[in-house]
Amino acid sequence: MRLLVRERVFGIGDDYWIEDADGRKLFLVDGKAMRLRDTFELKDTDGRVLVEIRQKLISIRDTMLVERDGDELAKVKRKRLSLLRNHYRVSLVDGTELDVSGKILDREFAIDYDGELLAQISRRWLTVRDTYGVDIVREDADVPLLLAVAVCVIVLADKEHDKDHGED
Repeated sequence: MRLLVRERVFGIGDDYWIEDADGRKLFLVDGKAMRLRDTFELKDTDGRVLVEIRQKLISIRDTMLVERDGDELAKVKRKRLSLLRNHYRVSLVDGTELDVSGKILDREFAIDYDGELLAQISRRWLTVRDTYGVDIVREDADVPLLLAVAVCVIVLADKEHDKDHGED
């Protein structure tokens, strides 16, 4: 499954669609403005909330939480003691861990489980400016979860980049 995401999708308070390769709208990313922390809802075309994504308010390292139906599904944070700056760990509530690595700021990264590729995020195959693709590799993948993970790591990497460069 190949999906297209417009770069601006992560603007707080803005709503953007994630489309399939044929331009059909599949998911709405609903940015929630006027909140103390970054908050997004990933909705289907009928407006049902599939997952909610929010920044954890109190944590030593920036952490994003993914919830489904009010229950925590996953925590996303930069991997400690990693030589790679763009290396994130996703801890699912069932104990499973996903690994995210690559050039996050360039939108060139992969989501893996135990060495198996689950999703590839890339601008390489696209000619449309400010757009990147999410290629879901496994047929049985939890698509909303993988999209939420992509949102989380991009938000965290962008915040870290802004802090390092003195931007707000």
